Amino acid sequence: MKRSLLPALACTGVLTLATSGAVAAVRTEPVVRAEPAVRTMASTCDSKPDQPVATGLSTIKQAYDCIFTAFYGRERLDHWAVLATGFAGLTEELNRRGTDRPNATMPPLTGNRTTDLNAFAAGYERLVATLPDDATLRQAVAGATIKGMVGSLHDNHSQWRRRAQPPGKPGDAYGLGFTTSPGYSITYRAPQKAVAPLFVNAVQGGPAAAARIRPGEIVQSVNGAPVFVDGVLSSGAMNLLNPEYSGSHPDPVRLALLDPSTGRVRKTTLRPKLFTPTTRPVTARRLDGDVAAIKLTNFQPGTADQVLAAIAGLREGKKLRGLVLDLRGTNGGSPAEVVKLLSGFVHGKVHSYDCAPDDTCTPNRTDDTVPLLGLPVAVLTDGICASACDAFSAAVKDLKVGPLIGSRTSGMVSGSAGMFTLDDGSLLTLPAAYQVGANHELINGIGVAPDHYLPLTAKDLRKGRDPAMAKALSLLPAAR
Repeated sequence: MKRSLLPALACTGVLTLATSGAVAAVRTEPVVRAEPAVRTMASTCDSKPDQPVATGLSTIKQAYDCIFTAFYGRERLDHWAVLATGFAGLTEELNRRGTDRPNATMPPLTGNRTTDLNAFAAGYERLVATLPDDATLRQAVAGATIKGMVGSLHDNHSQWRRRAQPPGKPGDAYGLGFTTSPGYSITYRAPQKAVAPLFVNAVQGGPAAAARIRPGEIVQSVNGAPVFVDGVLSSGAMNLLNPEYSGSHPDPVRLALLDPSTGRVRKTTLRPKLFTPTTRPVTARRLDGDVAAIKLTNFQPGTADQVLAAIAGLREGKKLRGLVLDLRGTNGGSPAEVVKLLSGFVHGKVHSYDCAPDDTCTPNRTDDTVPLLGLPVAVLTDGICASACDAFSAAVKDLKVGPLIGSRTSGMVSGSAGMFTLDDGSLLTLPAAYQVGANHELINGIGVAPDHYLPLTAKDLRKGRDPAMAKALSLLPAAR
């Protein structure tokens, strides 16, 4: 029986591989194409509505068709499971809202993907016809159906979202104004991976800055509820800490914060709002006089050029003996930025592979037009380092670019994702391939282990200590 690297439960932390229902071992040497293949996405996945409209049956059907057209694991998907999980999401939403219906029953399926979708659609229409004439309710039911379908893929880069666009200028943010460790992305991808305590790792501005929230403070409770329940991170608490803009007047969020350096607990209340962050995507400084320390918050377009420019600026008029790239707290971004930044340190290498469900893989190579920096480098990582950050860290380790210091990355890098606009204006994200590292290792669901395990703790932050940075400085060669 052919064994596949295709993860069926990658986001759960329990790595199960899809092989007709059996659990299979990972094959370490997938077939490799000599040259990249051209991939095409179905145009039917993309719509161009003039403005957002209500989510309805047409959107549900479009999302279903798009999953079986654009998702990398489409050939092994069980359409019964996709439809059943979508219907389960629908009934759960009805139950939450106290509006369950006698006819909210999954229709019988025949095994034909198109026929079964039509049966599902007919049952959905009959059900919706019995609901109150409430646009909010019907929107929620349709959205829960699509979320259920996408959730059946068990893929941490597959997502459906419909969000109101906050006002403000480019670069503005909405929320409470701080980020945490563990990070928000783990909430909906793998909450069982989160390890207590939950603490503030960065203050971006806005309400948090006004309330003098400080890095290292431990979040003990949110609105009176604990953030960990039986050792599992509460998604409800994390959603309150990371609110989405809705256009309505937001409710205040009550926090109990513990200072680990003093043991004191204080209570404060924040209300989500639109604000201009005081943090920057890339920051640079000199350490020990001759080491460049660069911190990134993401791998968004332009990040690599900003990093390279910052290094060049620190080099002006003075020699550098090394570089520390601080990727702690860095979330995803563009694969192109990963390649460009990585190519400043190494040329002529395959840094990862994008693989199809049959294990036929396309090599991703460094961009040798990027000038080499010629600097020794150490990279700091943590459990928030996700997606593009996972990929960059894996390449650094596999290609022996420099040591990784800190803690294991998040392991949320199933594959580069395409984004599709559905007919209601919502966005559906689906990866077209799954990714493995330069040594053909699976990173998704596992992460990249550091060479030196030195996690940044809440107490370290409050006391201004950074053991990982100190270790990085000690590993760089001494000045000549």
